[in-house]
Formats: sequence, C-alpha cells, structure tokens
Amino acid sequence: MALLVSEWGAMHAWAIATAAVVSAGCALVGTLLVVRRMSLVGDAISHAVLPGIVLAVLAGGRPGGVLVLVGAVAAGLLTVWLTQLLSTQGGLAEDAGTGVVFTTLFALGVVIVTAAASRIDLDPTCVLYGVLELVPFDTVEIAGVNVPRAMLTATVVFLLLASAAWLTWKTQVLTAFDPDAARAVGVPVGFVTTGLMAATALATVASFEAVGAILVVAMLVVPASAAELLVHRLHHMAFVAIALAVAGAVIGYMAAWYFNTSAAGMMAVVLGLEYLVAAVVAPDDGILSRVVRRLGLAWRVLCEDRLAAMWRAEEAAAIQPATASADAPASTTSQVRPRGFSQQLALRWLAFSGRIAAVNGGWKLLVQGREEAGVIVRSHRLWEAWLGRHADLPLDHLHPPAEWVEHHLGASVRNRIEADVGRQGSDPHGRTIPPESEVKAEVEA
Repeated sequence: MALLVSEWGAMHAWAIATAAVVSAGCALVGTLLVVRRMSLVGDAISHAVLPGIVLAVLAGGRPGGVLVLVGAVAAGLLTVWLTQLLSTQGGLAEDAGTGVVFTTLFALGVVIVTAAASRIDLDPTCVLYGVLELVPFDTVEIAGVNVPRAMLTATVVFLLLASAAWLTWKTQVLTAFDPDAARAVGVPVGFVTTGLMAATALATVASFEAVGAILVVAMLVVPASAAELLVHRLHHMAFVAIALAVAGAVIGYMAAWYFNTSAAGMMAVVLGLEYLVAAVVAPDDGILSRVVRRLGLAWRVLCEDRLAAMWRAEEAAAIQPATASADAPASTTSQVRPRGFSQQLALRWLAFSGRIAAVNGGWKLLVQGREEAGVIVRSHRLWEAWLGRHADLPLDHLHPPAEWVEHHLGASVRNRIEADVGRQGSDPHGRTIPPESEVKAEVEA
C-alpha cells in the first residue's frame, strides 16, 4: 500500500514538475513577445507549428524528439515568412496576414492528424488540449531514474532558452524598446526577431504534450502580461513572469486533481486569475491604485476648496462696507458653514494638520493654511483672467473651469499665465489677484 501511495505521489510530482518547467520556458519567451507587442505572433506560431510536428511524426520522429523540434521550428519560421509576404506583397495588414496564415496552417495540421490517425500516435484531442496527466507514463531512464520524456525535453528547451536570453539580453532589450537605435548601432533586428520566433516555436513544441496547441497561448501571454503590470524593468518582468507561470502550473494541477478536471485547462484558468489579481493590485496601473489616487485627489480638492472658501470669506470681511461704522473691527474668521459630512471631516482634518484653527465659533487660517489657500485663490483668478482674455466666454461661465484647474497649476505655470495676461492685478470680476510674492510675504509675516 505504501508503495502504491509513493508511486502515485511520484507520478503527480513528475507531472507538476513538467508543467512548471514548460510554463517557465513559455513565460520567458512570452516576456519578450509581450514587450514587443507581438503576442498575436506568438499565438500564431503556437498554432502554426502543428503541421510541422505532424509531418515530423509521419517522417519517423516522436513527440519531444529532435526531428519534431526541427519540424516545429521550421513551421514557425514559415509562419513568420508567409505573414511578411502577405503584408509586403499581398497588401494585407500585418495582423490580418497573421490571422490568415496561422488559422490556415493550424487547420492543415488538424486535417493531417485526422487523416493519418491510423499511422501516427497523435490524437486530435490531445493535440488541442495536451495530456499532462499521462506524461509520467512515457519515460526514459537517466542514471537509474525513470524521467518523463516530456520533462526531459522541456528542461533541455528551457535551458537553451535561458542561455540564449542571458547571452543576448542587452540586444533583446535594445531591439524591444528602440529598434531604430538598434539598427543604427548595427544590431541585426530582423535576425533577432527571427531568433525570437524560433524560440517561440521551441517553447511551443516543448509544451505540446503538456497543454496542447491551444492553451499554450495562455502560458505565453498571460504571465508576462501580469508581470508587466507589476514591475517595469524587463529582467524583473521576466523573473516575475516565470514565478507566476510556475505558481499557476502547480496550483492549477492541484486544483484540477481536486476538481477532477482538465489539468491544462485549470492551469490556464489559474493564470487568468493571477492576471486579474495583478490588474487589481498593480502599484501604478492597478485598479486599486487608481481608485486610491482618485480618492486622494478628491480629498485634496475638498480640503483646498475649504481653504480657498475661508480665504475668500476673510477677504470679504476685511473689505468694510461704506456704511459700516469706522470703529467696527473687521472679522478675521470665516463663518462659512460646511454642508455635509465630508466637508465637516475636511475641516476637522485641516484643524488637526495645523492649517486652520477654531476661533469664536468660526475658523481661522493659520500660517500653512493661508499659504495653501493663497496659492489656490491666485491660481483660480489667474486662470479666470486668462480665459477672459483668450476665450469668448461670458463672465458667469469663467468660474466653473477655473474652479477645477486651480488645483493643478504649479508656480511656473501661474507665472507664465500672469505674464501672458499682462500682469494685471485683478480677474475679470474685478477681484484682486494675490501676487506670488505677496502671498509668501503674508505667510512669512
């Protein structure tokens, strides 16, 4: 009984290891495909290698053998050549030519597999979806250990791909991000691209037994796409993509065993879930980070609007009406009542951060708050002055656009606007534009 359990565990361990190595090789190649925006080409090659594999098997090769690898690479390069031929000579757009070539070659491969089913050991269903669960039963003996043939092929191919990437990495980076500069310094961009296509064909044929010709696309594209969201340097992206691919392979296989379903299909599903998680938590472009930035901007705008309202209230209170008593003191506090919980919360935060203070039932701007409020009011009135000079808008239409732009103008932009409007001292409504130097002087005083 213990022996059966041990053999059962070893069988699953070999299947998981094969899936992990296959996924790692695809992720490495997929990283370069994704950054070069050639994912569709990778999709095309992963399908178009099928007739090369089938013809190689008909010629006496066996899946995972050298002859099959040669046939797959030849079919992949034929795909690239035919795509370029249709684009340059046939007038087709590159994406349309790619679609025509890979669907035709893939269909041709399926037809050959079906027609020659009695003469070759290839099942159409396995061709499409792989037979990862059966990989441990086809073994070769190495140093007394029975190693799955697919595992051996995948390991050799991964080592070849990793070595090629390490030797040509700088060239790959330059070609991926600035092909014109690469050509200028003498890099054979076309040859590098052809090499990448050959590497894609190798990764695809190594994955053939494990996940088939369809689901290999997920391994080529999804881990690299998720890694691109998480990191921004290419070598970091390659390592993260490999890690995500291996994790997807392990978790996917175990989930497939638990739910008694297709291992390759579940691996692709797990990779898709990994991408969804990356899309949510990515530090710069993720959904969560964008929500946080938008909430942060909304909060900043709310606080700055409160400061600007207090500035204007204090400014209005400082201008005594002509009928006011000569000895009536000018109020220096804002009696503006906030409406809504968010505005009350903003006032409490401004008070806590030392920008305003509660005085006599109202609010008074402190040094830091006065500086920020003066900047906002200056930005607002300068933008209204610019609109009044250059835009044919009624006076009552100047305030709404200025109310939003006031939160996004830096000091250099404000000074340029001031120079453009002739350094006038007031906005179109006749309100004084506080000079930059005067705002700072008040704060320093």
